[in-house]
Amino acid sequence: MTQLAVGVDIGGTGIKAGLVDIATGEFSAERIKVETPAGGEPEDIAHVVREVIETLAPSNDVPIGVAFPSAIVDGVTRLAANVSKRWIDFAAESFFEQELGRPIHFVNDADAAGFAEATFGAARGVNGLVIMTTLGTGIGSALIYNGVLVPGSELGHLEIDGREAEAFAANRVREGEGLDWPTWAARLTEFYAHVEMLFSPQLFLIGGGVSKHAEEFIPLITVRTPVQVAQLRNDAGILGAAALAV
Repeated sequence: MTQLAVGVDIGGTGIKAGLVDIATGEFSAERIKVETPAGGEPEDIAHVVREVIETLAPSNDVPIGVAFPSAIVDGVTRLAANVSKRWIDFAAESFFEQELGRPIHFVNDADAAGFAEATFGAARGVNGLVIMTTLGTGIGSALIYNGVLVPGSELGHLEIDGREAEAFAANRVREGEGLDWPTWAARLTEFYAHVEMLFSPQLFLIGGGVSKHAEEFIPLITVRTPVQVAQLRNDAGILGAAALAV
């Protein structure tokens, strides 16, 4: 029996959403992408999300998952990245349920992406600990143990030699400093070696927009743990949010 759910992936610049067949991990309708409202205020984002959901699934019996770039505890967003500072310690899940008039599941965007890879992608069937990282404006992370999501990791904020990891190794830093691939890969090696020392994972997965250039830098990351590119690319957040809603 087909189980459909809507996944919404909110970013600092864009909001992506799709109606997902949870059994297959495939879209049942064309994916929607719109711009994130300037300023990133909760009311403005909720208004756009409501319109998107009403387009994809007007019926209230379709589960809704929403992924957002923040640490989230009990539906409360603890941080704000590239959106209004009002999201800090904001009861986002209950606010969205009230604004949308239907129940939703609110989840960290990297956790959603990691869960998607475990359910439909490169981490499917992998035993032990898989650490998914998304390289972009910052470094998002998700821990998957034997297919089960361990939510709430923020490995991009690890302090390494007195520096926050994402402050020297995120893709934004590579672009801003004009780093070539080998130089950036050396910084990534420092980051992944530190994470490897702490967690001894079975597999590292790398996602985010820069993953389309995986052949340029992943072979240059020298750690013991296998490092692979994530399979689901920019669809991972949508697919994971939908799957977690179910």
